[in-house]
Amino acid sequence: MQKNNSKNSRRNFLKHASITALGFSIVPRHVLGGKGFIAPSDKLNLACIGVGGQGAADIASFVKSPNVNIVSLCDVDERMAAKSRGLFPKASFFKDYREMLDKENKQIDAVSVSTPDHTHAVASLAAMQRGKHVYVQKPLSHDIYEARILTQAATKYKVVTQMGNQGASYEGVRKMQEWYNAGLIGDATHIYCWTNRPIWPQGFGKPTTKDEIPKELDWNLWLGPNQFEEYRDNYVPFNWRGYPSFGTGALGDMGCHIIDPVFKTAGLSYPTEVECSVVNLYEKMWTASYHPDCFPAASSLKLKFPGKNGKPDVKLYWMDGGILPERPEELGADEPMGDWGGGAIIAGTKGKMMCSTYAENPTLLPTSRGKTIKLPETIKRVPEGHYVQWVNACIAGYGKHQLSSSFEHSGPLTETILMGNLALLAWNYKDAKGEFIGRKKLLWDAAQMRITNFEPANQFVKREYRAGYNLDL
Repeated sequence: MQKNNSKNSRRNFLKHASITALGFSIVPRHVLGGKGFIAPSDKLNLACIGVGGQGAADIASFVKSPNVNIVSLCDVDERMAAKSRGLFPKASFFKDYREMLDKENKQIDAVSVSTPDHTHAVASLAAMQRGKHVYVQKPLSHDIYEARILTQAATKYKVVTQMGNQGASYEGVRKMQEWYNAGLIGDATHIYCWTNRPIWPQGFGKPTTKDEIPKELDWNLWLGPNQFEEYRDNYVPFNWRGYPSFGTGALGDMGCHIIDPVFKTAGLSYPTEVECSVVNLYEKMWTASYHPDCFPAASSLKLKFPGKNGKPDVKLYWMDGGILPERPEELGADEPMGDWGGGAIIAGTKGKMMCSTYAENPTLLPTSRGKTIKLPETIKRVPEGHYVQWVNACIAGYGKHQLSSSFEHSGPLTETILMGNLALLAWNYKDAKGEFIGRKKLLWDAAQMRITNFEPANQFVKREYRAGYNLDL
């Protein structure tokens, strides 16, 4: 009997020893390396396209994660890239993102794109086609077709994606969703969004000067897929936003921040119709005329979203350039409506809610109601923030981590925003009767990506690219 006990003891010892050894074999490298150690295999090798201005700010947010390693930088303007190159001297530097992706392909895991709007799509798709995870600044793209292609590409190439509308990861939008899901305002019927933008020159038409190209700037690469046009000092590094060739105006700049919370909360998808009105500063006076080569000084739009599952249609009103919606009766005379940058109001069948820019300061109306309502948290918060959320998702792998603004969500959101711009760009066109199309309603077939009642407007759905650039999946 004692002999058998000895065998059993030895067998148990070897069994436990094997399990212990196995446990040690799968301990993460950062544990073996000691506190604070992160194995190279656990780091995300990030390449950054557009590294001055907003790009530099994006990089600063990425490196808040100890898991990020900046391996390559790309910018067409050496002046804008100087600061980032100084901060990351070991990172390779390129002016052409295509060259960077080809030469540094093996060491790059993910790519951030912080360029002007007109090059978002081509740079992002080129990275995704090489299997790189992508973070791209808002708006996702310059035109509707590009947004649809990027949404499809994220699924096809199975990469982790995020659009740079940081407010999508804030507390406010989650609280608004929880209120809405609890039925506190009923079903949304009308939504009002507004912004103080533009805060750059807009409404005057394109400049007519021909300026000397700075030696540090590769103007041809800056133009990217656009047709060639002469360099003007007014375009770089910021005022390109007001020109449809490069930017997406006030709506493209702030719509992703202000419309996103209500888009998510009300569960919106593609609109079916849009109409607009514009105000322009022309020949030193305000008029309703419009420069087609420059976004207007102020505009208002209305988009309609069909109701789902027996719910009412939703009408979304957008205002920029200082135009404000009617003040809700439930809001006190001295209470703020939104903030300096703008805000949003959702009117439902049972009540209203409001927020400021980036979904901050969410409140039910009247504001006293929001102070008495207490609901449990049902939507996961993002304490790590928008940028690090994406970093963690990249390291975890495709489909393993929830994201606040993946292309699956930000693609339809961007298409909605750009539908408003399509209406603005079509404003000056006349129909067969000689009437301005701006006085009409544009009907949209989202499945076919076409305006069905005014063919000239469809030219704004998709641009013609220069040779050397494409958006082929």
